[in-house]
Amino acid sequence: MCMYSCPDGSGRVQDWHKVHYPTRAVGGVGLIITEATAVTAQGRISPQDLGIWSDDHIEGHRELTRLVHGQGAHIGIQLPHAGRKAVLEGPILAPSAIPFNEQSKTPEAMTPQQIEETIAAFADAAHRAKQAGYDVIEIHAAHGYLINEFLSPLTNRREDEYGGSRDSRYRFLSEVIARVKTVWDGPLFVRVSAHDYHPEGNTPEDYVHYGSQIQRAVNRFVQALVNRRRCDLVR
Repeated sequence: MCMYSCPDGSGRVQDWHKVHYPTRAVGGVGLIITEATAVTAQGRISPQDLGIWSDDHIEGHRELTRLVHGQGAHIGIQLPHAGRKAVLEGPILAPSAIPFNEQSKTPEAMTPQQIEETIAAFADAAHRAKQAGYDVIEIHAAHGYLINEFLSPLTNRREDEYGGSRDSRYRFLSEVIARVKTVWDGPLFVRVSAHDYHPEGNTPEDYVHYGSQIQRAVNRFVQALVNRRRCDLVR
């Protein structure tokens, strides 16, 4: 859950986090996953969110993972982008220019360049997470945030290769996963919703389809990793 504990807006790990997460690790917990840790400053849910969009964040996260490991637990990092649900000053981004509700700011529909930059931001964040010593990465593709906005026909009205059919709406997530896997060879989770609860939205059947696509992508990655290690042994 978002802890809103970066009051200066820097996104850096604070003393509060260094107490909170190791405390959760005491007593035999196997795995802890952090709160949503933004891949871009613009992709924060709130100005007080934790972040990993800059190399300046690595040292704080490295200390956090050390403290949790010291209690015998593993720690994962959840990587999100808030999309149209961001409550920030300045412009916010989404697949289409549809506000979250009547009180929310209208987002900018992402350009192809902004899509590419955001995919790269997920990969850069994953690389920093690896440097910081995280054991697991969880890509947040649920709960109406940016990746879920691409997946859902309720929020994705694009007419390019990232919108339209179910598989086209999945393209953004597939490219995020593929790019993350170029820098990350550890356990990779993808958090998805189960139902849009709207007659024109995604159903459990759609999310099962997305899950199958994700599993196939992960299987290809695992097989490629096994093949690479076999080649290393042969050498």
